[in-house]
Amino acid sequence: MIFSEAERAAVYKAIHTRRDVRGEFRPEPIPEEILSRILTAAHHAPSVGFMQPWDFIVVRDPKVKQEIKEGFQVAHNEAAEQFEGEKRATYQSLKLEGITEAPLGICITCDPSRHGPVVIGRTANPEMDLYSSVCAVQNLWLAARAENLGVGWVSIIHHQALRAALGIPQEIVPIAYLCVGYVTQFHEKPELESIGWLPRVPLDALVHHDRWESPL
Repeated sequence: MIFSEAERAAVYKAIHTRRDVRGEFRPEPIPEEILSRILTAAHHAPSVGFMQPWDFIVVRDPKVKQEIKEGFQVAHNEAAEQFEGEKRATYQSLKLEGITEAPLGICITCDPSRHGPVVIGRTANPEMDLYSSVCAVQNLWLAARAENLGVGWVSIIHHQALRAALGIPQEIVPIAYLCVGYVTQFHEKPELESIGWLPRVPLDALVHHDRWESPL
């Protein structure tokens, strides 16, 4: 199961060209076989104790999308109030979701009770099931990029808004609402990096050796 040079390069290409897509979605539907492949990739994410805590809600109904969009708008307005001056104006000018434009939405959730209260690997850190579900998000995102699909993570929305719109039980944790579809382009750099919101931190500033100390 050794990767060839071309296969290895393809993995890194997907990682480095993955983008959070907001305003570039095209309307054409995603073929079922491709949707199945990216969901299968998500389902093959690593999970603590092999508990596979995720579920996938595939959203196509425009009315459901509109309800989610309204939930986003509430949280978006709240967020704008937390910035000041030019930052607020810049934030308000940004396109931060493609909920109604994307042909497909996928909500990934976490069921903390799956397979019972005691899970191998979760005994010391009970939040490991949440991290496992985030791995499913990343798997789906990279698989979608390899399929030339764009993905946008709508993080500016309250969990209760997603629960209400999608009928998610109270004990289930919404992890991510993803907008998925073909796009007109993939940006060369992440948009927030391109507009100067924040720079990419150099790797050397983040790597520690043996103990937590200031990186050299």
